[in-house]
Amino acid sequence: MKVIAAYLLAVLGGNASPSAADLKDILGSVGAEADDDSIELLLSEVKGKDITELIASGREKLASHSYQYRGTIRVVEERDEERYLAGFPGRQAA
Repeated sequence: MKVIAAYLLAVLGGNASPSAADLKDILGSVGAEADDDSIELLLSEVKGKDITELIASGREKLASHSYQYRGTIRVVEERDEERYLAGFPGRQAA
């Protein structure tokens, strides 16, 4: 996440195509480090892509995962309620 944050800071600061050195400088300014592999992986994934399109795509993916997560919680809550009620004969779920 810190490499992504450094990349976004560089782009927001006006550097449309930050280099690995740029990202290391940003991270170093706050005492953080990142391995070269993480930086190179990010740079290879975003190379030639528009940042606003990447953010929009990420929002869509995050929203779909959020719905899946909520569904999982709902199923777990229903199962917990069923187990709880099983301990009290004669009670039914609301």
